[in-house]
Amino acid sequence: MADLSRNADGAMAEHKILVVDDEPDLEHLMRQRMRRYVRAGLYEFVFAQNGVEALDRLNEQPDIEMVLSDINMPQMDGLALLDQVAQVDPNIRSVIVSAYGDMKNIRTAMNRGAFDFITKPIDFEDLRITIDRTLVHMAIWREALESRDQLVAIRNELGVASQMQQSILPKIFPKGRGYETFANMVPAREVGGDFFDFVRLENGRLGVAIADVSGKGVPAALFMMSSRTLLKGSAIGSEIPGTVLSSVNSLLEEDNESLMFVTVFYAVFDPATGVFSYANGGHNPPLLVHADGSSEYLPTTDGVALGVMPDYDFEENRVTLAPGEMVVLYTDGVTEAIDDDSEEFGPERLQEVFHDGPPGSVQESNEAVFNAVEAFAGDAPQFDDITCVTLKRVEE
Repeated sequence: MADLSRNADGAMAEHKILVVDDEPDLEHLMRQRMRRYVRAGLYEFVFAQNGVEALDRLNEQPDIEMVLSDINMPQMDGLALLDQVAQVDPNIRSVIVSAYGDMKNIRTAMNRGAFDFITKPIDFEDLRITIDRTLVHMAIWREALESRDQLVAIRNELGVASQMQQSILPKIFPKGRGYETFANMVPAREVGGDFFDFVRLENGRLGVAIADVSGKGVPAALFMMSSRTLLKGSAIGSEIPGTVLSSVNSLLEEDNESLMFVTVFYAVFDPATGVFSYANGGHNPPLLVHADGSSEYLPTTDGVALGVMPDYDFEENRVTLAPGEMVVLYTDGVTEAIDDDSEEFGPERLQEVFHDGPPGSVQESNEAVFNAVEAFAGDAPQFDDITCVTLKRVEE
């Protein structure tokens, strides 16, 4: 198969991507829709029609950095290819492409190590964002591997971990009929391992997650990325939050010699009904803010942190959000932030942020939390990441 090996000036492209799909029209479509980035020297695309051809390309061209692969193909499908790619080069990142309804195979692919997925028909703007996020993550990962043995100070290690954290966090926040979202994470000087994620589910539902990994530095960042991948893979396989956490917990616990753990709050929001179903794995209870600014913390489901206790069944709860109501998810970097007298910000001050009525948008609400914590802490050093995710039900 031909490849797009050079840009318009004849220079080599910055990143080489292998596209594996047996649809004959895809190569032409990719050339057409991505030509601007090819001409700019950002991407080079190499094409194969099945997993067998893909392995030939990988062996012939060791500078391939990323694989974008369909699942259903002749001779060798995408799931089998995932295993083979890891043997050729464990540092290559794979993104799976499949039909939206093929959630079982997509989940299997994520659990086998796929970094991300996109669905057919391909949204090329979403594809570009996914490619860029994958390449940024991979570059940071390789830098970490190359410099791991050369780190001479803990500050350098924490800097790498912070970059790894930021590389996987969503930069574009889901918004649809009946809801809007926003999120932010400000890393501490000592990196903990916070992350958040959104997963678009079938029938317009949205998965929302926030988590905090134990430990610090590169080990915490690596465990965080593993947790994020497993969570996303499990989320697309089930829309039952308790089942999702149970699945992730089992997978993390199987191979966890370091005894690290992660607290996770995961919810599924249905904008058609306003139902917000959730399960809590040892995380801080989110704050439900009513339209008048009054608020209450969601009842806990008494779940434990993930990665330590095998075969744990996570209970669930649900609330129905009325238009104008908002859920604020946060990590303990918010409520445990301290001032110069070592007093904690605490859950009561978080409620006071919205006492006079919530700001008009989720972004304003999110920023109000960060501003309140910053004003409270003053010049006192903070030792944990500060993360906040807001989801609001709005009038359609």
